[in-house]
Amino acid sequence: MANRNDLSPRSLLAQAMHYIDKETGAVVPPIHTSTTYARDADYELTGDYVYSRYGNPTDTPVERLIARLEDGAEARLFASGLAAATAVFETLSTGDHVVAPKVMYHGLQDWLRRIVEKRAVEVDFVDPRDLDAVSAAMRPGQTKILWVEPAANPTWDVVDVAACAEIAHAAGATVGVDSTVAPPVTTRALSLGADIVFHSATKYLNGHSDVLGGVLITKAEDAFWEDIKVVRAKLGAVMGPHEVWLLLRGMRTLSVRFERHSENALRIASHFEGHPKIERVLYPGLPSHPGHDIAKRQMTNGYGGMMSICVVGGADEARKVAATCNLFIPATSLGGVESLIEHRATVEGPHSLVPKNLLRLSVGIEDADDLIADLEQALERMN
Repeated sequence: MANRNDLSPRSLLAQAMHYIDKETGAVVPPIHTSTTYARDADYELTGDYVYSRYGNPTDTPVERLIARLEDGAEARLFASGLAAATAVFETLSTGDHVVAPKVMYHGLQDWLRRIVEKRAVEVDFVDPRDLDAVSAAMRPGQTKILWVEPAANPTWDVVDVAACAEIAHAAGATVGVDSTVAPPVTTRALSLGADIVFHSATKYLNGHSDVLGGVLITKAEDAFWEDIKVVRAKLGAVMGPHEVWLLLRGMRTLSVRFERHSENALRIASHFEGHPKIERVLYPGLPSHPGHDIAKRQMTNGYGGMMSICVVGGADEARKVAATCNLFIPATSLGGVESLIEHRATVEGPHSLVPKNLLRLSVGIEDADDLIADLEQALERMN
């Protein structure tokens, strides 16, 4: 029998890290809805939990599983992706400095602009592909966090996480990696040099577009991590037990889902590369992608389902393509079993640096031929 310490992510996920309930023998963890926990006659807690803002028995096996998948010391679930990501930056003080990507998840970028205005935290937005620019932005002793995405959302420019981490650590900064589009079945950012890994659990981890959640995983249980846990508890940014249970249910199929996402996206990207009505196909899995070699090192089990296409024309043409798709659903979010299409410049608003003709695709697990045919008919209806 395989040593349980050596199991692959596929096996760990399918069996929820070989979960068996000690009391009942159940192979599916129960949902614990209690918010408070009893004390004995000496007012000592009778178990490991005190109040659900600090932890719940439903959370524990899920957090342990995610930490194990990422080779991290500990993980904590949050009420949403933004709740998790912003908790990292809630540890900052006035005058602290952050380096973040020019192109990144716009919700978090908006939050960074907010703390610049409200709390006098300083932020430099750089192109993290340019290692000289990353190095030049560092302020030893003042730069507290370097934040990167292995593949920038939604242009899918590939960032060398290990190289960025080396630069940041030399300046004494903590490295946070948004690995939402590169879950631990393909990328383990802590092994690349990250100190904190973030996932919007709403996306690939859950995979069914029915849970709002986020998670942070730390390499070390240090003072920085303890501060993040205080932020979570004091702001009450915790997932409800039913949502945690649904998250785990979705995670059991993450490996097989991610493989299909990746297969479908590569099929679609390859089909439309060089299409007369598409200027560019942006997908790290294409050998022609400028960052393909780095992506190949960082993503060891497929390149995922996220890609973008830049159609011939401008915003009007791009929006028309999105509106005339029959199978791709025009909607925000990503990583679900259903395929989505989105005009990102419209969604991101006035600060967006995204090309006006860019459409972000979250490729689902449908039949790839059906998805290709849907995009073909939508492109055919362009003027």
